[in-house]
Amino acid sequence: MTTLAGQEVRVTCPAGPLSRVVLRWEKTFPGDTLFLGDHWERGYGDLQWRFLQPERIMPWYFAAHPAAGGRSFMAGVKTQPAALCFWTVDAAGISLWLDFRNGGGPSRPGDREIAAATIVSLTATKAETPMAALTRFCRVMCPAPRLAPAPICGNNNWYYAYGRNFDADAMRRDAAFLADLAAGHAIRPYCVIDAGWTPGTVCPGGPWTAGDAKRFPDMPGLAADMKKLGVRPGIWVRPTALMKVDEPRRLRAGPCTAEEKPLDLTLPENLELIRDDVARVHSWGYDLIKHDFSTYDIFAKWGFEMGAELTDGNWHFADQTLTNAEIILRLYRTLRAGAGDAVLLGCNTIGHLGAGIFEIQRTGDDTSGRVWERTRRMGINTLAFRLPQQGTFFACDADCAVHTEQTPWEFDRQYLDLVARSGTALFVSVDPRTIQPEQKQAFRSAMQTALSGGTPGGCEPLDWLHTTTPRQWRFGRDKVTYHWEEPAGANPLRI
Repeated sequence: MTTLAGQEVRVTCPAGPLSRVVLRWEKTFPGDTLFLGDHWERGYGDLQWRFLQPERIMPWYFAAHPAAGGRSFMAGVKTQPAALCFWTVDAAGISLWLDFRNGGGPSRPGDREIAAATIVSLTATKAETPMAALTRFCRVMCPAPRLAPAPICGNNNWYYAYGRNFDADAMRRDAAFLADLAAGHAIRPYCVIDAGWTPGTVCPGGPWTAGDAKRFPDMPGLAADMKKLGVRPGIWVRPTALMKVDEPRRLRAGPCTAEEKPLDLTLPENLELIRDDVARVHSWGYDLIKHDFSTYDIFAKWGFEMGAELTDGNWHFADQTLTNAEIILRLYRTLRAGAGDAVLLGCNTIGHLGAGIFEIQRTGDDTSGRVWERTRRMGINTLAFRLPQQGTFFACDADCAVHTEQTPWEFDRQYLDLVARSGTALFVSVDPRTIQPEQKQAFRSAMQTALSGGTPGGCEPLDWLHTTTPRQWRFGRDKVTYHWEEPAGANPLRI
């Protein structure tokens, strides 16, 4: 394999269409080796160390750890490649698949050379744990992360409102509640208005020109009010889809099952619209912009559905010269240009392409204000297995620490404690009207800890080699055991 310096992969295909390239190494591992890969976008409770499974795809990078002990080995590609890359490992060797397609069909790059990827590898030192080695390897893969100067924390109204029945006054109430939790701390948290502030569906597409006329008549005024209350305003947008389209040619081809109409991201006028939309909401005074749904709008699949195929059908974007990875990178850089100095939070985005462009990444699928099992399955898993990306790619957001009347405080309290201590981004989602005094004190204590960067000395799941939802954690020199299981155990039903 290659060294830390990296091996560049450059591809030309002047004579015709280009779909995939596979590179192969003859390397074997001991029979007891455990393997860990990343995900295309968010984790879905399915990140795990696993014995050899030859057809398993491991996007972007993989780690191999001998179960009986020994040094871990890692291989991956550096962030922001021009191909969508995944690894497979079998009994005879290692394969790296580079996907150069455009939509669901081949790209046609013409005479240009594609700087596809830079391959790197690392072998852990004798004393390194798999977590420490993988964290070091993430720094190798992402030499220039874009990190915020202070911990990113705040609140978000999604898990008690779910996009319905809230208005500007509700957000002022949320802002006042958050200011109380953060009282006395020098770092100001973000109060995020999630989906539902514009007309349309629960998670609508644009345009992003104004709030709902009745419920959000003055978006700049609301941002100013939040700042007066002592918090920084944040806002949710879905920039890659529209509710209504003046010209059908502006939409991408391919599968589309939602009301929201996905844009063709190779058209210059669509990228200009996206840049202007993001610049507009930032000009209103919103300092954190959470952009959502772009991977789904591009491929019409969630991350757990994408597999090696990524999307269905033999369709393509208007400009077939670009690869899907290049199209997504252009989108992310357009968002960055529009956002200026605002913090960008990517949700349903591809972390390996967003690293170095976004300050913060939602690393897992939704937690829940309706059923604890979703938080147990999604939140804990992604916090543990994406932890090596914390501070090396971006700030990791394992999703909100929630409490509602539908979710048991016994478990919500533990997840809140875990996220706060971990040093990752803490966003809480709780209705100030229903919270009890002792619960509010727990949220206040957690927010103060998180704003200070978590427990000094770092965080590590101690049993992550053997479970998808670690119970045993180290924070600095302290060890904590959490209890995630309800009386009947974990719920295996669809959530």
